[in-house]
Amino acid sequence: MLKKQVFYIIGLILIFLSIALAISSLWSVYYDFYLNIDKDLVPFIYSIIITFMSGIILIFLTKNRNKTEITNKDGFAIVTLGWVLIVFFSSLPFYFYGNGFTFTNAFFESMSGLTTTGATILGHSTTTNIESLPHGLLFWRSFTTFIGGMGIIVFSIAILPLLGMGGVQLFRAEVAGPVADKMTPRVKQTAKLLWAIYLGLFLILTIILILQGLTFHDSICHAFTTIATGGFSTKDASIGAFSPMVQWTIIIFMFIAGTSFTLHYIFISNKKIEYLKDTEFKVYFCMIVICSIIFLSNIVNSDLYGLNFEAIRHSIFNSVTIITTTGFTTENYGEWPALSKTLIFFLFFVGGCAGSTTGAMKIIRTILIYKYLVSEIRKMLHPNGVFPLRINGNVIPDDIVKKTLGFYLFYIFIFVFTAMIFAMLGLDVETALSASASSIGNIGPALGSVGPAYSWAHLPDFAKWLASFCMLLGRLEIFTVMVLFSRTFWNK
Repeated sequence: MLKKQVFYIIGLILIFLSIALAISSLWSVYYDFYLNIDKDLVPFIYSIIITFMSGIILIFLTKNRNKTEITNKDGFAIVTLGWVLIVFFSSLPFYFYGNGFTFTNAFFESMSGLTTTGATILGHSTTTNIESLPHGLLFWRSFTTFIGGMGIIVFSIAILPLLGMGGVQLFRAEVAGPVADKMTPRVKQTAKLLWAIYLGLFLILTIILILQGLTFHDSICHAFTTIATGGFSTKDASIGAFSPMVQWTIIIFMFIAGTSFTLHYIFISNKKIEYLKDTEFKVYFCMIVICSIIFLSNIVNSDLYGLNFEAIRHSIFNSVTIITTTGFTTENYGEWPALSKTLIFFLFFVGGCAGSTTGAMKIIRTILIYKYLVSEIRKMLHPNGVFPLRINGNVIPDDIVKKTLGFYLFYIFIFVFTAMIFAMLGLDVETALSASASSIGNIGPALGSVGPAYSWAHLPDFAKWLASFCMLLGRLEIFTVMVLFSRTFWNK
């Protein structure tokens, strides 16, 4: 049985979520009540009341809890159950608004936002265009990606004193990467620093976008989803709806968001440029350059574009948006040549740097696997040799290597299993494979009938629920969720 402490903390998190909903409702107050052009204030009022009261009830029912330190088991339960409940309550504004938002669609959209996936049931081939949504819902839709980007649990650790005890368990359970990187000895302080950098980047990008001619609403929404690598846009054409200057700005900030926040912290606090000394960052940068060159040469040789600045921009933009798992688009890469689409598919598995807001496997894991394979080949030639795995000069412990190998195998297994289920549901091979990779990798637009020119609305409801589950697995890096399905977890 789970401790009352678990549900108490979840209740507090729901209170914070109701505050976030209240902030979003201010958009509805202005556009609905004041300008009288939208009709989404009532859905927000219902959602705020239900979320707040649910939090209050959980806190009341657990007031006599045993205030013990949070264990690893409690941390996994709080993060996983907390995320599921957060997604459920975050879906209420969409559900109460209706207009195509069935409960399945509302939950899918909410899960996609909070996990920073960016897949949507809106626009393109659907009757509900993104631009037809009220401003309050568009704001909330983007805000969910911002909340999920750094993680509402990490946010809670930063501001809730009671989570200072045992906060490391929550931090490890949610923060992406093979090792939860602590920039300071105290987890609570680390969480505050992470959010400070996160908010700082958001504010800078918002100001730049306003200066480049975007409205305040569009600027803040796109700043939310860029820094969170979420990919939700207020336009059906995504970033393709804006000028080349805006697109270059988004490229730069997607790249920054895909970089480890530890490196940002070192640069800001110590004024040291450690980026080029970090192996993962160098591989990250080189991958973007190489992929951009391949895309450029492929689309130019296929006569889709001439060799011009537009082709260069599209090549770089799509390299960055896919590697960082953001999911913004400037054009339909589903019409690109076979080589480009094949490369795009494989990039679905890569991801950005560990300690960033990106999804997928993370580059550091790929580096570690590569070094492990090289080491095993050396051992075959020199059986008595000792070949420690080093990254950035540090020896990687064997347990980290084993966890990485396990993660890789589990990741591929879930991808294959999900793709087979999608195929059984009637999706073509390209769509089934890419939808599976996109869901677990938190990518967003995939290939086939869920590509940039289409939405996910046509998928069967069961496929949407399965995709939602895969999004959660990808966001919490699989083991955090799957541990709840083990018999050992529920044993006393």
